[in-house]
Amino acid sequence: MIRSLVQFDDGTRGVAALDESGAARRVDGVTTTLELAQQAIAAGTSLAATAEAALGAAVDLGGVKLLSPIDHADPAHTLVSGTGLTHLGSAEGRDKMHAKAADAQTDSMKMFLMGVEGGKPTDGGIGAQPEWFYKGDGAILVDPGAPLTMPKFAEDGGEEPEIAGIYLIDADGAPVRLGFALGNEFSDHVTERGNYLWLAHSKLRQAALGPELRLGDLPEDVRGTSRIVRNGEVLWEKPFVSGEANMSHSLANLEHHHFKYDSFLRPGDLHVHFFGTATLSFSDGVRTQIRDVFEVEADAFLLPVRNPLAQSSDAGTAKVRSL
Repeated sequence: MIRSLVQFDDGTRGVAALDESGAARRVDGVTTTLELAQQAIAAGTSLAATAEAALGAAVDLGGVKLLSPIDHADPAHTLVSGTGLTHLGSAEGRDKMHAKAADAQTDSMKMFLMGVEGGKPTDGGIGAQPEWFYKGDGAILVDPGAPLTMPKFAEDGGEEPEIAGIYLIDADGAPVRLGFALGNEFSDHVTERGNYLWLAHSKLRQAALGPELRLGDLPEDVRGTSRIVRNGEVLWEKPFVSGEANMSHSLANLEHHHFKYDSFLRPGDLHVHFFGTATLSFSDGVRTQIRDVFEVEADAFLLPVRNPLAQSSDAGTAKVRSL
C-alpha cells in the first residue's frame, strides 16, 4: 500500500512511491508530483491509485538527491503561508514574547482563546478565524539538506517544527489537498518579540519541507521531536505534538479561512500552508548560530527534515530606481 511520494534526482528527475516500510519504487511516466496530481484529477482517481498503476523499478533513496516534495516550474505559482496559535499550548511561547504587563491579556492570548472556544465547530459551520501569515512564493522552499539561509539583516533564524498541507487548485478553481509534509517553518523570533506587529516581517523567510508527501488523512495524534545539533552534539531537543487531537482548530476550519479568498483559487496554483506549532527552542532561551543543524522528525512521516543554518551576505541598503 502506498503511503507517500517523494521527488528525487538521480541524473533525471523522478517521483517515487513509498510503502509502509519505506521501500521506494519509481512512478513511471511522470517527473514531478504536480504532473502526477494533474493526471489523478483528470482521471478522477486518488494520487495513491494513480501512482499504484504506474509503479516501476525500485529506487534506493540513499543513492539519489531528494527534492522538496512539491514544486512548480514557475515558483510564482506556489503560495507559501501559514497559521499560528493553532495548537494547544501554542500561546505560551508567544505570550512570553509579546507580554506587556502581567495583568493584561495579550492579543496573542485573546486570539488563542478564540480558537480554543470556536476553532472546531461541530455543526459543520464556520469556526473562529486563526492568525494567518504570508511567507513567500515557491522560491523560498529549500530542498532537503540544503541550508536555511537568513538574511544579513535578520535578528534570528529559529526553527518551527510544523506540518504543512499541500494543495493544488483544479481547473474549476477548487482546492484539492494532495497530502501533508513535515516541515520547518523557520522564522525570526527576535524581530517578532520586538513588536508583535512585526510578525509579518519575521515570517518573510525561507522554509524547508521534508522530502515526503504523506497521502490520505493526517493522523489525529502526531508525535515528533525537534532538535538543534551544534558541532555534532545535540544542543537542544524537545518533543512536539500535532494533529487535530492537539490543536485548537480543525484542519477544515484552517483550510476554510485560507481558501475563502478568491485570489487563492487560481487554477493551476500550488499552496503550501503550515498549520502551526507549540514548540520552539527560542521559548527555552536558545539562540541559534550559523552552521547549527535543525532536525525535525515525526511518527506520521518516514523521513525527517534536516537543514543547516546559514546567513546571506549583506547587499546593502535596498535602492529603488526611478524611471
